[in-house]
Amino acid sequence: MTESHALPRSIVVFDLGGVLIDWNPRYLYRKLFAGDEAAMEHFLANVCTSEWNQEQDAGRTFAAAAALLKAEHPGKAALIDAYGARFDEMMAGPIDGSVEILAELHRRGVTLYGLTNFSAETYPLALRRFDFLRWFSGVLVSGEVGLIKPDPRIYRLLLERFAIAPAAAVYIDDVARNAAAASALGMHGIHFTDPASLRRELAGLGLLGA
Repeated sequence: MTESHALPRSIVVFDLGGVLIDWNPRYLYRKLFAGDEAAMEHFLANVCTSEWNQEQDAGRTFAAAAALLKAEHPGKAALIDAYGARFDEMMAGPIDGSVEILAELHRRGVTLYGLTNFSAETYPLALRRFDFLRWFSGVLVSGEVGLIKPDPRIYRLLLERFAIAPAAAVYIDDVARNAAAASALGMHGIHFTDPASLRRELAGLGLLGA
């Protein structure tokens, strides 16, 4: 998404899961379902769904969330509880090419922030595990503020909290609608697909070498 702007883009805001952290509940549930892909996919589509997890990103506790599901699916209590208790096993590791870009921006002195849909209970696991999260001048975590992307209010809160001028900012997210929501507020939204494409776009903005 390229647009004209008065200010040079000098601030980069990163989403975390899917851009810098390789997160997927299947990393955990493949173990719990002993490789039975069909049963695992049915569970994730009908029990611990992405919509259910999004409520934790919006501030609901895992205890409350699990209680709701266990009332509906009492035979799957252990599998439901594992979502919160073993969340760390859903994070396979860093997305190396993206973290290399983040490191280069950091070395160049570019101001960096994070904006993430993440539970307030599980974000500390990521913070302990991934040192690169300490390169950010600040991170806005959806579960801590009770708002989730692409709600425009969470982007406005980011801009206000960290005194970011939208015209100076780039926002990177693996979900197209989240990147579009940032663009609608004056940031340069980038829909992340792979590190090579991200590098080219940031180079085009003068933030990285080609």
